Amino acid sequence: MASSNFVDYVKIYARSGNGGPGSSHFRREKFVEFGGPDGGDGGRGGHVILRGNSQYWTLIHLKYQRHQMAENGEGGSGAKSHGRNGKDIVLDVPLGTVAKDAETGETVAEVTEDKQEVILVRGGRGGLGNWHFRTATNQAPRYSQPGEPMQEGWFILELKVLADVGLVGFPNAGKSTLLSVVSAAKPKIADYAFTTLEPNLGIVEVRDGHSFVMADIPGIIEGAHEGKGIGTRFLRHIERNSVLLFMIPADTKDIVEEYRILLNELKQYNPEMLDKRRLLAITKSDMLDEELTDALTHEIEAAPELHGIPRQFISSVTGLHIRELKDMLWETLTKD
Repeated sequence: MASSNFVDYVKIYARSGNGGPGSSHFRREKFVEFGGPDGGDGGRGGHVILRGNSQYWTLIHLKYQRHQMAENGEGGSGAKSHGRNGKDIVLDVPLGTVAKDAETGETVAEVTEDKQEVILVRGGRGGLGNWHFRTATNQAPRYSQPGEPMQEGWFILELKVLADVGLVGFPNAGKSTLLSVVSAAKPKIADYAFTTLEPNLGIVEVRDGHSFVMADIPGIIEGAHEGKGIGTRFLRHIERNSVLLFMIPADTKDIVEEYRILLNELKQYNPEMLDKRRLLAITKSDMLDEELTDALTHEIEAAPELHGIPRQFISSVTGLHIRELKDMLWETLTKD
C-alpha cells in the first residue's frame, strides 16, 4: 500500500486570509480646503475552496501539501480606493469527497458534482474606510474598520467512491473477476485473500448504448465494522452506491449465513445502507449441475432475509448468465 497511488484519506490544515483594514484618509488637493474623508475599503481575505474535478480519482496530490494558507486582503487607500482581495486557494478534489472537522468529526462540506465549488474556510471581510462613516454631525471621521480575522482549522478529507453498483462480498468471491469481464477495468486478480486493496471502477455497457459505473470494493470479513481485516477503511465507499450486488461463491458452506454476515457488517457500520436496493449473485456457478442449482435455489427462497431479492447464478470464467446479470442490474437502476 505504501507505493499505491490511491489515497482516499488525508488530513490538511487550512487557513483563510485576513481581511484588509479600511483606510482613514482625507482628500487633500490644492484649492480644496475641506476635502473630507475618502478612505477606501480593505480587500477580502482569500478563501480556501474545494472544487470537484471529474478527472481526479484520488487525494494523493494533497497528501504532501497538507498546509493550505490563503493570501491576506490588502488595506484600502485614499481616493476611495478598494484594497485588493487576497488570492483564493482552490483545491481540486475527486467527486465524492467529504470534508470533516478534525476535532468534532462534523461534516462541513461535500463535493459530488464536477466543477462544484464549496468554501472550506472563508476569508475575512475587508474593513470599511472612513468614507462610510461621514454624517452631518461628523463630517471628518478619523476612524475606519479593521478587517475581519481569518479562519483556520484541521480538516479530514475522505473520498467515498461514486458508483451506480457496488460489489459486496468476502475476499475471493469473484468481484474483481466479474469487473474485469463486464468492463475494461483491469483489477488485480489472484487466488489469495485481500487481493484487492483499493476500489476499482469500471464502466459496464448494457443494451441500447446505455452504461453504468461498477465499483469493486475490497473484501469484507466478519467484524470489519470493528476494524478487522481491512476494517472500515473501504466500507465508506459503499455508502455512495445506488445498488449493492452481494456476491457469494457457489461452493460456500452456507450461502444464506454468509449473506447475513455481510448484511450485518453493513448495518453495524451504517444502518442507512439497508435502505439501498440489493441483488444477489451466486458466483462460480459453472461447477454446479442442475440438481445442485435447484437445491441452492430452494435454500435461498426459504430464507426470509432474501425474500424479494433478485438473484442470478453466474460464472465470470465461462460467461454464464453474465448478460442476464447486467440486464438485471440495469433494470434495478432504472426502476424508479
